[in-house]
Amino acid sequence: MNYPVIKGSSYILVHTPNILKQGGSTQTTTRAKNPDDEYLTQIDNNLRKFDDFVAYAPNQVYIGNITPDKLEEIDTPWYSKENLLATNRYGELGEIMPEDEFFILLKYVDVFDLVILSEEFSKNAKGLIEDHPILSEMDIELGSGEPIENINKYIEEHAEPLYLGDKLAGCIKQAHKSDINLSSHVILENLVSKASAVLALKNLAYKNDIDLTEVDYILECSEEACGDINQRGGGNFAKSIGEMAGCTNATGSDVRSFCAGPAHAMVNAAALVKSEICENVVVVAGGSVAKLGMNGKDHVKNNIPILEDGLGGFAILVSKNDGVNPVIRTDIVGRHSVGTGSSPQAVISSLVTDPLEKNGISIKDIDKYSVEMQNPEITKPAGAGNVPEANYKMIAALGVKKGELERKELMDFVNSHGMPGFAPTQGHIPSGVPFIGHARQLMSEGKLNRAMIIGKGSLFLGRMTNLFDGVSFVIEKNSGKINENENINDKEIKNMIAEAMRDIAENMITE
Repeated sequence: MNYPVIKGSSYILVHTPNILKQGGSTQTTTRAKNPDDEYLTQIDNNLRKFDDFVAYAPNQVYIGNITPDKLEEIDTPWYSKENLLATNRYGELGEIMPEDEFFILLKYVDVFDLVILSEEFSKNAKGLIEDHPILSEMDIELGSGEPIENINKYIEEHAEPLYLGDKLAGCIKQAHKSDINLSSHVILENLVSKASAVLALKNLAYKNDIDLTEVDYILECSEEACGDINQRGGGNFAKSIGEMAGCTNATGSDVRSFCAGPAHAMVNAAALVKSEICENVVVVAGGSVAKLGMNGKDHVKNNIPILEDGLGGFAILVSKNDGVNPVIRTDIVGRHSVGTGSSPQAVISSLVTDPLEKNGISIKDIDKYSVEMQNPEITKPAGAGNVPEANYKMIAALGVKKGELERKELMDFVNSHGMPGFAPTQGHIPSGVPFIGHARQLMSEGKLNRAMIIGKGSLFLGRMTNLFDGVSFVIEKNSGKINENENINDKEIKNMIAEAMRDIAENMITE
């Protein structure tokens, strides 16, 4: 069968302690209720420096400098000074960006002049642009900036401030005086999501030598929604991201399903390529401002750093089979249907064991499962436990129930077929997709054969339904065959024969 392939991927993080303080949902709701709340006064003492954010082992896994399995060899807590890694901000799969550079991107992706940067920041930003391998290649013109007194005036008129520490660096203006969907806070959220997605997409091209003008379609799958009072969530993030990244020949649309959105987008991308509607489809998502510091109160209470201090983003290119890159098995797709139910057993059965059974595959035949890969150091202090481990135990338990595992093998299965959580809790970001880049590398090295990517989502959060959601798919090492009975060399020979036949026909017509 002619399966689509994963031709490249990228993963980026942006350290945003100041956006966390100003825009994160926990911080904004606390401030609205009580501006003098004790938590707000303690935030600065629990925020990490950029170097510590970079050296944090899970972040290094996310950008591809170390594999998930290596996390098990590093002492915990990973955030402690003695367990930080000696490494840099650029990874095999992407990069970690500081907040000042990100403000440059915010200005770059703003096409309605809503982002205002100060004169001092704009002057200093030129050096930051020149020193960055991707920013330096982009046509970025910040202008001279505006005086601080102008920025303060905008803030008095409901603009969102942009700080670097205690220094005001700029602001984001509201796009409409009465439409709350275009308020300065919503514009902040949307521009942040857009800018971080552009960074991920540019890294995809940079790290994988991809020509973005060859992209046909973009599927954007973040948790934000852009629109106005008449079309809330109307979109289109995808095309706006493609415009900034240079995807001049692409169209696109937005996919939403809470945390399961990226998995749905990957299945949609595979379908577009397999059906030959498109040849190259990018799945991309930026980060979520609302999720910054979401569990901050619990982190402060437990005297640990506020670990949700960065945005996550990713981009994945799905293309027609090239006989080299890992294939997406479009015949092995798990679906949480309307009638499935929301019990953990029902959910995992629909997403894991049912599609595998249908294709005669044992749960042992999947080398690695990528579930909700939230970093447990973030979730455990907040009472949510170790989310990946809980999912792996449920998969193993179902294997025992179906007779594919002995009960005594349960934890061995968890350890060998699972992995530690390493993704930031940005909602959509952890849901299966963070491992795709690692899986592609491991498959190219012959260290991995099959992996299952599992995305799950909480649809009940929207107050429209009590239903849960989820979708899964399997990626597999490429066999080198374009079709079942045709390898690459066979295809090349057929193409040569066809070309020769055309030449003969043309000569006969000429004669």
